[in-house]
Amino acid sequence: MKLTKCLTAALLLIAPATFAAPAPVPAGDKDKDEINRLENSGTVVDEILNVPDDIPQDLLNKARCVVVLPSVLKAAFVVGGSYGRGAMVCRTGEHFNGPWGAPAMYALEGGSVGLQIGGQATDFVILVMNDRGASSLLKSKVKLGADAAVAAGPKGRDAQADTDAFMRAEMLSYSRSRGVFAGVSLEGSTLRPDEDANRKVYGKDATAAAIIAESKYDSPAAGRRLVSRLQKASPTLKP
Repeated sequence: MKLTKCLTAALLLIAPATFAAPAPVPAGDKDKDEINRLENSGTVVDEILNVPDDIPQDLLNKARCVVVLPSVLKAAFVVGGSYGRGAMVCRTGEHFNGPWGAPAMYALEGGSVGLQIGGQATDFVILVMNDRGASSLLKSKVKLGADAAVAAGPKGRDAQADTDAFMRAEMLSYSRSRGVFAGVSLEGSTLRPDEDANRKVYGKDATAAAIIAESKYDSPAAGRRLVSRLQKASPTLKP
């Protein structure tokens, strides 16, 4: 009898330690990836805009939105649907003609061999050139080349004579790998809001449309470099 009582007492002492709930994950860890995405997007834009011959100023002044997808991991795109993650920043206002607003999180999904990059770290930048292209990206996934016209973006001085031709595209796309910056075709891939990431950054009710079209949220600290660099480079829309 005494032995039974002793065993019972021992089990009662052990149980709380054995079945205790796991320690909570620190609040800052759950959105660490999203913070890195925003910070890396700001770095990419800053570096590219510091080279005048990369993106023509005339095209940037006409862009309603800029999508930045920094390649944090090597081989971000492979045949079969892996994806790159980044952010889209748009000008505020009904017609995207105000100051640059808060960044929304986006994902670019590859569906073609053309996106296979052989393990090299590659950054992608997409200029959204008109209201229709910007509005379409707020609703759902857009297949580039089918739902929206996309062209490899021209560079620097070489673009001046062909600006009108390029302006017929809704989006102009660029890539940078090993320091080489060039226009790249992204036809066949899809661009979509990353709503899970938007909720992590802004809260449970956040959507790309609420962030961009409705301007319901201020940019988080991690996204301020990205927004301020675009604002400095092109403060006014010049359609």
